[in-house]
Amino acid sequence: MIIDSHAHLEDEKYDEDRDDVIKRCKDELTLLINVGSSIETSKKSIELAKSNDFIYAAIGIHPEYSQKEINDIGVIEELLSQEKVVAIGEIGLDYYYGDPPVEYQKQCFIEQIRLAKKYDLPIVIHDRDAHGDVLDIIKKEWTSSLRGVFHSYSGSSEMAFQLIEMNFYISLGGPVTFKNAKKAVDVAMKVPIEKLLIETDSPYLTPVPYRGKRNEPINVKYVAQKIAEIKNMTFDEVCDITASNALELFKISPSNL
Repeated sequence: MIIDSHAHLEDEKYDEDRDDVIKRCKDELTLLINVGSSIETSKKSIELAKSNDFIYAAIGIHPEYSQKEINDIGVIEELLSQEKVVAIGEIGLDYYYGDPPVEYQKQCFIEQIRLAKKYDLPIVIHDRDAHGDVLDIIKKEWTSSLRGVFHSYSGSSEMAFQLIEMNFYISLGGPVTFKNAKKAVDVAMKVPIEKLLIETDSPYLTPVPYRGKRNEPINVKYVAQKIAEIKNMTFDEVCDITASNALELFKISPSNL
């Protein structure tokens, strides 16, 4: 089994050849989680899941859209009843650009965490240059039912172990293959394989050997290969265990594959 736990096939970068990209995915992947980042892209993610048996949807409001869509979280709640929605995400904090204002990002993040707890769904967390505040919010909102994944994880291995204690998985993508990826390699080495997911974040963060080109979900195999090298495991072991982890997190039955 091989699962890309985080991709954005609804992105406009696929507008000219989306069907071909999806066909390649279907030929090589067991399953794919397509992740929304706004009301519009969440709806598109749901439609992709409905149209393709191997695709499941996560829906949510990314911090980039928090100020614009803070009053539309009720729409996300309504969409949770749609078929094959398995998580709330991509949600979180992003301080890289200094906008939208932090108060909107935090409010949007917290309200969607509470929505996840209400409906017993995992959360898919975006954390860019905001480790301290993200961790503080998770700790304050934490209950034993809260679970999720930190996608394209960029924190330290020490923070990762705190998150693992709170029912979170750590997802690694293309950056673990980069030459300067010391932190990601350290995380891949130290975090138990039973708590890791693999992803592409397509069309972004393309792994070596295709870095610089548009990413595709089939490139998740290069992430698995790098983790196998770091952990001295076989490629098949990494694929199978991380796939099982994804199925467990998103509560997808193997019988549906």
